Amino acid sequence: MSLLDVRGLRVSYDNADAVKDLSFTLQAGETLALVGESGCGKSTTALALMGLLPDNARLAGQVLFEGRDLLSMAPRQMRQLQGNALGMIFQDPLSSLNPVLTLGEQVAENLLAHTDLTRRQAWKRAEELFALVQLPRPAAHLHEYPQHLSGGQRQRVVIAMAIACQPRLLIADEPTTALDVSVQAQILELLARLRGELGMGLLLITHDLGVVGQHADRVIVMHDGHALESQPTRALIEHPQHPYSRGLLQASLGAEHDQHYLSNRLAEINVERQPGQATRYSVNSSHYGPGRKPRAPAGNPALLKVSDLTTGYGDNTVLNRISLEVGERESVGLVGESGCGKSTLSRTLLRLLPARSGSIEFAGRDIASLKGEALLSWRRQVQMIFQDPYAALNPRHSVETILDRVQRLHGQNDPGQRQQARLAMLDAVGLARSSLARLPHQFSGGQRQRIGIARALILKPRLVICDEPVSALDVSTQAQILNLLVELREELGLSYLFISHDLSVVRYFADRILVMEQGQIVEQATPQTLWHSPRHPYTRRLLAAIPGAAVPPPALQPVSGLRFAVGW
Repeated sequence: MSLLDVRGLRVSYDNADAVKDLSFTLQAGETLALVGESGCGKSTTALALMGLLPDNARLAGQVLFEGRDLLSMAPRQMRQLQGNALGMIFQDPLSSLNPVLTLGEQVAENLLAHTDLTRRQAWKRAEELFALVQLPRPAAHLHEYPQHLSGGQRQRVVIAMAIACQPRLLIADEPTTALDVSVQAQILELLARLRGELGMGLLLITHDLGVVGQHADRVIVMHDGHALESQPTRALIEHPQHPYSRGLLQASLGAEHDQHYLSNRLAEINVERQPGQATRYSVNSSHYGPGRKPRAPAGNPALLKVSDLTTGYGDNTVLNRISLEVGERESVGLVGESGCGKSTLSRTLLRLLPARSGSIEFAGRDIASLKGEALLSWRRQVQMIFQDPYAALNPRHSVETILDRVQRLHGQNDPGQRQQARLAMLDAVGLARSSLARLPHQFSGGQRQRIGIARALILKPRLVICDEPVSALDVSTQAQILNLLVELREELGLSYLFISHDLSVVRYFADRILVMEQGQIVEQATPQTLWHSPRHPYTRRLLAAIPGAAVPPPALQPVSGLRFAVGW
């Protein structure tokens, strides 16, 4: 008997189906991955298994856990399983933890609810769990609050809570999204070790195919609530049967996908829905069209020059004598883990944080001396694209208002010219002109990032600082945004400083890569040199932690009867 047997699961809200006739099994000790883009039904499936869907959700089918149907259980019976036989790790560890309770209280609370342990025993067990998930100071962390820990440490606490009662089924919903690559590797290795030690089944929900390639035994690819394909991991990666699966593999940037924007575009998946007809999937060619191939920026003069820059907060020095250059029409990647100083550098470059020493020159002029109209003119030439497109946009303002406020702030007084510029910018970033009247919540994550790009470019800047612009996006959406940024650089003559913790993304996008550790640039090189001949131990450690080293590019074989165009 399977540990978990899902039969014909359907979840709907107000006549809209979120999960459509989903069936799969999971054995004890096995890792099954659910893969797909946002909105495909992965997380809804997880919440359905845990009995955590809202009251307006309607369910059909069967979810058999050790032979018992979870969907037909009374709420009291389900609560006995939640956090006990069934454990779940949520995507955002900070929102999963109570900020006013200590970490020890939160773990002990679950143990007291589901076991016969005394309070003293529960606290002792919590300390043992913190040691099991490899927190550095288990006893001390019991008395700390979530906001005192790093993102990776918070995720370890969430894992400790999920496994506290030794669940037989653990559901991990995007457990490493937005974590540094080295922290991600540690968390995934921890889950694999715990699965082996506890003998539990692991349902891993992710959009990262590199993670799947290293850690899953089987994979189910989902789209629009349907399971499109189910195979053993190696079989799916080497011989995907469905066009959508092939598109995801081609759009992904893994350790062995040796791609660069000068050689090829990233593949983009097209989904066509016609009323009364089957959904059709195709993949855009990754070849550049005639006259569309980008030009290398070799030999261009420096637009931005930073020399011996030192800054920090209070008595804490974050950046220590940083020096770097960004040339005209050049894309420079800056990589490093959280806390290394990447965001502090971007704030200092934008004059949002004062420098203690050193200089920042833009087009040969020291920006520290700029005031008044000269400062405003410089700000028009340096803009920023933020990591979280939803948090970066005012939810009460339409797209038109968001763009118009920027234009008016920088002295564009002619309403007709402002409107023409807005329409032209929407065309440039691939949004319909009707988008001007809509609010941010009415767009997908990728569309919201396009709005953020439009806002950054509406003033026609020369330098754009991109702060983790694709880290929160799905694989195919990430490919679309990276392709767009490359195209806009060619069309508008932009320079980019591209900040990321993802070396695979930076390798594709950058002409040069700078590696930052603890406030210092420890290595810089071209992507090819850095990837194949890294010199600094920290760089080698970052490269070794990238998931997907065992994931080769997929075999590109046409699928009979399906429209599917590719070109590598």
